Amino acid sequence: MSNYRIIISGGGTGGHIFPAVSIANEIRCRFPDAEILFIGAEDRMEMERVPAAGYKIIGLPVSGFNRAHLLKNFGVIVKLFKSLRMAKKIIREFNPDIAIGVGGYASAPTLWVASSLRIPVLIQEQNSYAGATNRLLGKRAARICVAYRSMNKFFPADRIVITGNPVRKDIENINEKAPEALSYFGLEVNKPVLLIVGGSLGARTINNSVHRGLQALMDAGLQVIWQMGRYYYDLTKEELKDKDYKGLWFSDFISRMDFAYAAADLVISRSGAGTISELCLLSKPVILVPSPNVAEDHQTKNARALSDNNAALLIPDNMAEERLISAAIELIGDEKWLQSLSEHIALFAQFNSAERIVDEVVGIIKK
Repeated sequence: MSNYRIIISGGGTGGHIFPAVSIANEIRCRFPDAEILFIGAEDRMEMERVPAAGYKIIGLPVSGFNRAHLLKNFGVIVKLFKSLRMAKKIIREFNPDIAIGVGGYASAPTLWVASSLRIPVLIQEQNSYAGATNRLLGKRAARICVAYRSMNKFFPADRIVITGNPVRKDIENINEKAPEALSYFGLEVNKPVLLIVGGSLGARTINNSVHRGLQALMDAGLQVIWQMGRYYYDLTKEELKDKDYKGLWFSDFISRMDFAYAAADLVISRSGAGTISELCLLSKPVILVPSPNVAEDHQTKNARALSDNNAALLIPDNMAEERLISAAIELIGDEKWLQSLSEHIALFAQFNSAERIVDEVVGIIKK
């Protein structure tokens, strides 16, 4: 039987949505007759990204709790109860074989209702510090697919499987793309390349650090690929219009991340789970500047999982403007240090993650 009926729920950020779509793509590849329904939060980015990937999605009115102002949560609780009622109706009508949760508050009512109706639940946790929704649902899950070791402090140990996080297919075999990548960005062959990425919206601290240190990077003989995010692009373009920096490529967005990774000798990045999974698979030396503006500071915990094992250099956000550029110049000039970071980060790589997660999904359904 391959006409499985599968619900996938969660979202809120690209870090949740991309693994969800990757899992759906693998299910569809393996079982073309499977019916897949996404359930998200009605005002979040999954409502655009999931249909763009070719899947149906239903939005719930659920929203996150305001932890700073508890009295403002009355409306949140009302939305939660409405979402639970909607989820029950959707699940009864769709009658899934399994419900998969990828984190984010949209998955809480969906998986809670599914497990209450005795539908098996699988959770995919991307981070080294489990999110509140997944921690709440862990005891109800048949299987929890994780990317880091030592997750038994959050979940029942006998239900944990290390699968890693799904990553985009186009970053595989990037080494052979290096000559084409350098040409794409207009860079020279024999000069080191620093890749700076701050997410689709940008990262203020990283961008401020680069603005202050751009001349120093150029003076050190580095070439720079700088993705600054859409919030910062117009201002930067105006500031740099009279500058003639040879070896600088900058934009709000990089459409060919495979080329960016292929060209890079060193990466500066935030420490979202998806990005870290890609860097591990590619064995790329990286300086991580965790965002301080995420729930439960999980980016710092992700970064520490690597930096504590000599697999990345961690610079806290509040120290980046002072230290980031000088650290990058020192590191990229130290071949032994780069090689050591590359070797250690490769030890964290998990291959074929989407395939392994779907293996678990099929195993649960068949059982």
